[in-house]
Amino acid sequence: MTTEPHFEFAGRTALVTGAGRGLGRAIALALARAGADVALGLRGRSSAPELAAEIESIGRRALAVQLDVGDLAQIEAGIAEVHETFGHLDILVNNAGIAPANPAELVTEQDFDATLAVNLKGTFFASQFAGRLMLAQGFGRIVNVSSQAGLVALPEESVYCMTKAALIHLTKCLAVEWGSRGVNVNAIAPTFVETPGTEKALSNPAFKADVEERIAALHRIGQPGDVTGAVVFLVSPAASLITGHTIVIDGGWTAR
Repeated sequence: MTTEPHFEFAGRTALVTGAGRGLGRAIALALARAGADVALGLRGRSSAPELAAEIESIGRRALAVQLDVGDLAQIEAGIAEVHETFGHLDILVNNAGIAPANPAELVTEQDFDATLAVNLKGTFFASQFAGRLMLAQGFGRIVNVSSQAGLVALPEESVYCMTKAALIHLTKCLAVEWGSRGVNVNAIAPTFVETPGTEKALSNPAFKADVEERIAALHRIGQPGDVTGAVVFLVSPAASLITGHTIVIDGGWTAR
């Protein structure tokens, strides 16, 4: 008997890192609207009080967690707090990331180390700590937020591009290792999306025009809502046979 696909997951608990603004905030709200209780991984526990209130107004539980993914102790403690509060952790969205821009010849060791610490080390160990809980319960969904920068080169973003490419491959490795024990691991690779993090760059008319031209098929900058649907799909029952995959959300940039 074939079961019709559905996209709701009432009773599940999700953790979204970097949930305070931009894509992280939008993803947290989308998961709550689909039925999940949501833990908000924040660099400052009190940095997004209105977001927790908005999730609770939807009828879901919310938990603000101190979780700077550049700090291994905070990752471990934050995930333990989520598990203790909700009793289980079913969904992890590794959204937190940084992108200090610099020509390759001017990249400092400090910026290099910081970018890898957040984008790669933080994502790996958040996946590891959450993965242990998911493996023990025989179910889990992990979504890594990579970028089109993991597939194409962006000027003055060599270190960021490198980390986002590594996330795509890490996604495949974890999917192969954990799939037989009930944990699916996928990634998304968005193009430029209008968020507080991209506001400064996109405020430059010449830069914005160049980005719109490179988004070859649709010729428009992305909105958070263009991305959240892919996350909801990947963690939903409708995507139960999908793992190790990266959904590219780039308006046709990489098709050029």
